[in-house]
Amino acid sequence: MAKITLSKLRHSYLSTPKSDSDYALKEIDLDWNDGGAYALLGPSGCGKSTLLNIISGLLVPSEGQILFDDRDVTALPPDQRNIAQVFQFPVIYDTMSVYDNLAFPLRNRGRDEATVHARVMAIAEMLEVTGMLEQKAAGLSPDNKQKISMGRGLVREDVNVVMFDEPLTVIDPHLKWKLRSKLKELHQRVKATMIYVTHDQTEALTFADQVVVMQLGEVVQIGTPVELFERPAHTFVGHFIGSPGMNILPCELNQGTAVFAGQPIALEGPVQGAADGKTEIGIRPEFVALADHGLPAMVTKVSDVGRHTVVECEAGGQRVNAVVEANAPAKGSAVHLAFRQDMTRLYVDGWLATSPAADEQGAA
Repeated sequence: MAKITLSKLRHSYLSTPKSDSDYALKEIDLDWNDGGAYALLGPSGCGKSTLLNIISGLLVPSEGQILFDDRDVTALPPDQRNIAQVFQFPVIYDTMSVYDNLAFPLRNRGRDEATVHARVMAIAEMLEVTGMLEQKAAGLSPDNKQKISMGRGLVREDVNVVMFDEPLTVIDPHLKWKLRSKLKELHQRVKATMIYVTHDQTEALTFADQVVVMQLGEVVQIGTPVELFERPAHTFVGHFIGSPGMNILPCELNQGTAVFAGQPIALEGPVQGAADGKTEIGIRPEFVALADHGLPAMVTKVSDVGRHTVVECEAGGQRVNAVVEANAPAKGSAVHLAFRQDMTRLYVDGWLATSPAADEQGAA
C-alpha cells in the first residue's frame, strides 16, 4: 500500500501543445493517503481514464510527477509500480478453476503454496465464493466472474494500489448494489489504497471516502460525499451530483444581495471577491420548501419517486425543483418557494463565491 501524490501533472496527446485547451488533463495536484478509498467521478471524456492510465504507467504524462510514498515512479513501467487493476470486463482465465484464478497472481510471483493457499482461502471467504473454488471460471455468472476479477486484484498483500476502472458496467442493475456493498466491505477489511473510476455518482458516493470530480480534464472539486452534496465548489458538481441536481438560477447582484425574478434572495453569507462574471444562485431541491410567502411560482410537473415527491415549478422563466415529503400540490397550482438561507450559494462563472455566515463558521 502507498500514499499516492500527483504533482503538477498535465497531459496532452499533442506533441507540441500550445494552449491550455490542448491538454486532455489540466494541471492536477493531489494526495491520496495510504489505505484510503477514493473515486474519480465524471462524465465520459472528462479525463478519468487518462489519469488512471498515467497512475498505472500505461501513459507517461507530458508534465509533472507521480510519487508512490514519495518515490518518483513517473517513468516506471506498470510492472515496476506494484499495482493491481480491475477492468470493466472480468479478466479471468475461463479454463482455470476459481481457486487457480485467485492463486495465479501469487504463483506468478513465486510465492510458496502455503502462502498461496492461505491468501486464496482468505479472499474467497471475503468474497463469499468458497463453495465454488473448484468450479471452472467459464461457468460462472457475470457478477461472480467480476467477483473473481476483484479477488485477483486483492489477493496480493504487497500492492501499492488497487484500481477499479468502471468495474460494474456489465453487471445487471439488480446485482450492482450487492457488489458495491461487497467492495466497500472488502476495503474496510483489507485496508488497501483503492481508486475507483466511474461516471456513476451512486457508485462513487457509496464507495469512496473522498471523491475527485472531473470535468473537461480539470479537477473541479475533491471532497467527501457530504461535502459534494451540501457545498458544491462548482455548478457542474451541483448539477452532476444529486437527483434531481442542484437548481442553478441566473441572478443579478445588487450591493451584495442576489436578485432573481425581481425578488431578493438571501444568501448563506457574504460574497467573496469581485463578482464581475456570470452570477448564479445554487440551491439543492432538498432545501427548497413550499411556503405561504416567498418566490411566486407555478407547478409544471409533479413526480412521485417513492420516498418523496419532486415538484417542478416555473419561476421567472426558470425551472426550479423542490423535494417535498407529503401534500404535494397539483400541476398548475400557484405556489411560493422559500429557499433555506444557509444552503443558498452564489456562484460566479461557475465557481462558489460565498462563504457561510460568521455565526455558522464559529459553530463549525
